[in-house]
Amino acid sequence: MTNFIGTYECKADTKGRVLLPVALKTQLAPMLEQGFVVKRAVFQNCLELYPMEEWNAMMQKIGKLNRFNKKNNDFIRRFTAGVKMVEVDASGRFLIPKDLVNFAGISKEIVLSSAINIIEVWDKDTYEKVIDDATDDFADLAEEVMGGDDDE
Repeated sequence: MTNFIGTYECKADTKGRVLLPVALKTQLAPMLEQGFVVKRAVFQNCLELYPMEEWNAMMQKIGKLNRFNKKNNDFIRRFTAGVKMVEVDASGRFLIPKDLVNFAGISKEIVLSSAINIIEVWDKDTYEKVIDDATDDFADLAEEVMGGDDDE
């Protein structure tokens, strides 16, 4: 599993092309040949950029769901809605499809933020608002999520 590091501010041009910052491009280098999948995030108005290996691992998990269970089928449909394959070109740019630009409300200024094994793609203003709004609850959230017994 890949573990990405960093948060990067960059720009999207009018066509939705994003030039990867050098530090992030270096981390993505081993994955450039295989390509990536970009999709809508489940919980936020941002996008998720999956290296193909990570996407395939996720699809293996999801592929085990029983499609004859309505909730499973609805989940699969929604999880894969708007999914697109993307490649990084020779200049180090990738194209965010227009429908996904609209979903995430992406304007010119964006943030690429590492989220363990994927990269979140945010409109900069939205990202800053989400981070600012979460500041007050983060200590409580950290304790609840990570503050279990030392034996765990």
